[in-house]
Amino acid sequence: MTRVELATYPSAVETNDWPDLCCPVHRVRLENKGDILCCPQGEKFFVQHGIPRFVSQRNYAEAFGAQWKKYRLTQLDSFSGVPITEERLRRCLGEELWTNLAGKHVLECGCGAGRFTEILLRQGALVTSIDLSDAVEANQQTFPQSGSHRIVQADILRAPFSLGQFDIVLCLGVIQHTPKPEATMAALAGHMKAGGALVIDHYTYHISEFTKLAALLRFVFKRLPVAIGLQWTERMVRVLLPFHKGVSRWRVARMFLSRLSPVVCYYQAYPQLNDEMQYQWALVDTHDFLTCWYRRFRTRSQIERVMQSLELQEVVCWYGGNGVEARALRPLQSRAK
Repeated sequence: MTRVELATYPSAVETNDWPDLCCPVHRVRLENKGDILCCPQGEKFFVQHGIPRFVSQRNYAEAFGAQWKKYRLTQLDSFSGVPITEERLRRCLGEELWTNLAGKHVLECGCGAGRFTEILLRQGALVTSIDLSDAVEANQQTFPQSGSHRIVQADILRAPFSLGQFDIVLCLGVIQHTPKPEATMAALAGHMKAGGALVIDHYTYHISEFTKLAALLRFVFKRLPVAIGLQWTERMVRVLLPFHKGVSRWRVARMFLSRLSPVVCYYQAYPQLNDEMQYQWALVDTHDFLTCWYRRFRTRSQIERVMQSLELQEVVCWYGGNGVEARALRPLQSRAK
């Protein structure tokens, strides 16, 4: 496969039997009138470029949308040639879910440009990808909608689906960037079928997080016009990343530089990436850090308590990846509330 042939992942099972789109306000089925989805109670939602839109174009994730539209291929395993995303997804799902993805309805929340979409489709899942930002357009460009993939621009807190419709609800790299993580987790859990699974991760507390000067830059960057913020991030990474590479073998120097520089560096974590990929990965995650409006932290026990409060079972939480990773099941006898 070449780098421009990224959208050819047929599902092992294809279907048009998707959970219906419903009005996020009144929770009733929408009537499809071409470019408009109509609620019997009077609400109207537009379809643009084939994607139903349930949010305004201006929202707190706007900078993420610009980032992923410009760097839509960067974190795809098929582009980097390194299975970073597959390994992360497989670890979070666990072997039982991973080996039984084919034919399962997966609600992928915060899909971005599609790094997890790619792997889910390759494994044969039936994927509904949603995102608050217009990164959904980048996702569609690489992984067009089909019998095994559909895309919706929507807010997790007001996702346009009837409750209890999905076999797996997946949300990686997202919850920490929402205003109220506990409310976000509750909304995600509502879309699980009886017997379905919730798979999430979340940032956790690190001393380094509170000793970096970059936090001061974030106060400024997240208020810049989106295009300008991305341009300045590109310039900073281009200038500072060589310094990070130069000290990557020396722990003390690496720690000192990471406190002064806002650049997120992966020379230590992913030495298998070449210099161009190191630049692109550093750029997108540095931009994430500098432009996110919300950056929340939770401990493993806090995540576990939330899942238990939602009456989920077989809750498993551990420290790993970006902080805390977790999964849980909805009991077979319960119903989504």
